[in-house]
Amino acid sequence: MTNAPWRILDIDLAEGPRDVAADGSPHLLVLWWRSLPIGTLALARSELPFSAAQLADAAAPMLADQALARTTARYAGEDGAPQEPAGLDAAMSLDVLGQLDAVAPAPPPCADRLSVIVCTRDRPQQLAACLDSLATQAALPGQVVVVDNSGGGSAREICARPGVTYLHEPAPGLSRARNAGLAAARGDLLAFTDDDVELAPSWTQEVVRAFDDVSVDAVTGLVLPARLDTPAQRAFEIDLGGFTSRHFPIRFDSRFLEVTRHMGPQVWRIGAGANMAFRRSVFARLGGFDERLGAGASGCSEDSEFWYRILAAGGVCLYEPRAVVRHHHRSDWQGLRRQLRAYMAGHVAALVAQADRYGHRGNIRRIFRQLPVYFARKAMQAVQNLQGWRLRLLWAEVVGWAIGLTYLLRPRWRRIGRGSRSRSASPAATAEVRHA
Repeated sequence: MTNAPWRILDIDLAEGPRDVAADGSPHLLVLWWRSLPIGTLALARSELPFSAAQLADAAAPMLADQALARTTARYAGEDGAPQEPAGLDAAMSLDVLGQLDAVAPAPPPCADRLSVIVCTRDRPQQLAACLDSLATQAALPGQVVVVDNSGGGSAREICARPGVTYLHEPAPGLSRARNAGLAAARGDLLAFTDDDVELAPSWTQEVVRAFDDVSVDAVTGLVLPARLDTPAQRAFEIDLGGFTSRHFPIRFDSRFLEVTRHMGPQVWRIGAGANMAFRRSVFARLGGFDERLGAGASGCSEDSEFWYRILAAGGVCLYEPRAVVRHHHRSDWQGLRRQLRAYMAGHVAALVAQADRYGHRGNIRRIFRQLPVYFARKAMQAVQNLQGWRLRLLWAEVVGWAIGLTYLLRPRWRRIGRGSRSRSASPAATAEVRHA
């Protein structure tokens, strides 16, 4: 793995393909058609320079697939991919560029219905950048709520700006913080992002537009990397796949849950908690986030567990990549290993919670069958490719899996989820609210 920083280059294909010069750095090309994300293209230094003609050839199938995806609803199959992937043959009858021009424009700049909730813990500089990106949205949200989950209220000063409601929730736990934010939010659409995220200028508009479909209960969006300066950041994004990588909309509904129940539905493929939104009404039906899960508790997966509940109740989750954010990945190996360990521990804990709540035994089968097979396959690939770094990351995941197994042995923890809803969203008694 090269140590050279990668350059992230945005290219609007509507302005015509362009040459990409060699400047000594590998490149990640993020391809757009105006405001519509089309795809990404990773280029090693040996592949540069990359001519406009090469770029046009590489982008052609992405453009055709995007045009077709925007004409017909695409439903998730067993692995979260569309059941009927589009291809060039199916797109031959379309005016591809005309179709893209028709769907590319942003919606009217209105997001008054939207409350944006940002949960933070001891990262004031990153929070400031996130709030700056919210302040420059083409459509300002009706409300911004920052939930400070630090013990000492480290975000209080950063939040002293117009339009921000500051809420201090000192009891640790991301789910607890999100539930406190829900209680303070006023909008009928509620969006969540993280303090290490910067939002594309059209993010609020695109989130609101996605809910024009009245059948949709939850929306997730595209998460691009903000930087790829370090080997750890590139390993997470390029080699491990990052948070979300698909560039066309996908609907997840009860059919997806039914066809995957036997194997443990891969609900994490719906999106990322750093870029998700919900109708307020769904929390009235299903309760708040499960406070046994998430950072500060089991490790993660409070977001995917809630998507699971939506699907189990017959609802619809929509992945809409037009809602774009850029995430600052962990920059060092130690931080990435901690992240992957927590992700796997939280994933296993969520599988236990889902099995207890619904009796879907595929979740347990995933713990004891699919995950060990995944570990073995990835270990073999890492050895064959002489990737010592991947073995170290994989070991962190195995440790997380072992930690997650302990939740099977916690009767009191498990009883909370059996046949019950999560605690309704409500602020802790110690919460401090301040309106700027």
